[in-house]
Amino acid sequence: SQSPSVLESKNSLDLLEIMGNLSYDDSNMTFLDYDAAPCHNQYCPLFQRVAPTFLAVTCAMAALGTGALLVALAKRPHAWGWPQSRALVAQVAVGMGLFAALLPPVAVGIGQGWQLGTGLCRLTHLLWHWSLFAQGLLVGSGSCTTAWCRWNPQSRRLAVAVWAGALLLATPAALASGTVAAPETSCIRRSVDILSPAYLLHLALCLCLFLLLPAVLLAATLAMPRLRAGWEPGIGVSWLFFGLWVPYGVGLAVDFFLQAQLLQPNCGTFEHFDYVLGLSEGLGVLHCCLGPAALLAAQLC
Repeated sequence: SQSPSVLESKNSLDLLEIMGNLSYDDSNMTFLDYDAAPCHNQYCPLFQRVAPTFLAVTCAMAALGTGALLVALAKRPHAWGWPQSRALVAQVAVGMGLFAALLPPVAVGIGQGWQLGTGLCRLTHLLWHWSLFAQGLLVGSGSCTTAWCRWNPQSRRLAVAVWAGALLLATPAALASGTVAAPETSCIRRSVDILSPAYLLHLALCLCLFLLLPAVLLAATLAMPRLRAGWEPGIGVSWLFFGLWVPYGVGLAVDFFLQAQLLQPNCGTFEHFDYVLGLSEGLGVLHCCLGPAALLAAQLC
């Protein structure tokens, strides 16, 4: 899929290849004959029109929201208490800011073709997923520990571990990404085979972050009264991150089953799945602008 918000031409190619009998016409419509009317997937042209504007607007809103959040952290340092402590929120804001900073080059790459080379493409995906894994680990640790209440040696060691661990977890994303030229150069998330070790590891880590981690944290919270007490006044606000990315995690799993031929798609699935996965990733991207607003609202309440 193309970073950040949806699938692009190569992914549609991959989906068709596992179904066989593919061809293209001059209008960039992909079709597959099921002994009836051809299947038409017109997602890619729509994505190339809509995605740059969507990412530009999201980036602008994220910059405003993150700036306001950082000002609130600096002006009212004593207004933040566990579970949304100042140290934790500041790091989450850094993660959201890093994520938002990558949106402009990605938007330009979608609209005009990726001109920055394979190395910077892989670096973009590395930083993109580094920010996501760091935010997920920060929200997860903030849900089950009071270590962020004070900025002391213990919390500093935890911060180093979280950010270093997130960078390590993001490395397979860089290895699996790359550039393709079809018809113009694009920077895509998966330039390797669906069953390649790099992509399988990347997929497994994404599913752990987007699906397994929130499920485990939710079960632990419901089972332990001490963690349930931490939901006052607003740990649920930081869980907005998981709420926005869970649909994309489900979409990634279904996408793998389709492309690995573990599921046999019909014509309707082929025509509509790209839209579903694209919308779910677009929903996740919104975390960088909705997250700061939600954290500010929780702090003011």
